[in-house]
Amino acid sequence: MQTVVKLSQSPKLRFKSQPLKVVALGDSLVYGYGDPIAGGWVERLRRQWMAEDQAGHVLYNLGIRGDRVSQVAERLETEFRYRGELRNQVPDVIILSVGVNDSPRLGRPDGRLFTDFEGFKDNISDLLHRAKGLCPVLFVGMVPVNEEKMPFVDCFYYNHFDQYRYKEVTKKACQELNIPYLDIFDLWLGRGENWLRSRLSSDGLHPNVEGYEALFNDIIHWQPMAQLND
Repeated sequence: MQTVVKLSQSPKLRFKSQPLKVVALGDSLVYGYGDPIAGGWVERLRRQWMAEDQAGHVLYNLGIRGDRVSQVAERLETEFRYRGELRNQVPDVIILSVGVNDSPRLGRPDGRLFTDFEGFKDNISDLLHRAKGLCPVLFVGMVPVNEEKMPFVDCFYYNHFDQYRYKEVTKKACQELNIPYLDIFDLWLGRGENWLRSRLSSDGLHPNVEGYEALFNDIIHWQPMAQLND
């Protein structure tokens, strides 16, 4: 499968005031699983924003390991409404990162998909429409797995072919709603197999410390994210 590294473009995000109140909502990639040193890319970003010479944005990590799109949609509004400065309000920005847990095959490499593909298209469309109805949204795409390490927990068979299908549906849905999408899947595959494997944990699914550091750098240099500090 050939990939082309091309990141979606979007109009400049504009906000009335600083600092911003931001939530990162999604799965283990948001939670930071696999990074015992710095806690993942969201925690790195939170620490950076807390520094005195930065914008001082408030960032809540609402990642839950194993969540699929339907589960993130279920908790989209309820969680942030009970978090400090966000109580009874909406955030200034929602950062979404979810979808990889919908894509594996169950039980064997050719087993049924964990989330039916047509059902996934409906679920991701619903999530994006609802999120954008609340505030501006940014979407960070999934990380490619190490296929040779499958199955994950002796049950889930992730593969690049299905990952690509699910991320392309997500990317298209974001483009239709003018939601900035960072295509990490294509970006990381484009850096080569050795580079990718060196940045994944032994489970073949989650980034390791180096992987989260690379992911953090990709995200903070992504134009829509950099605009939050303009």
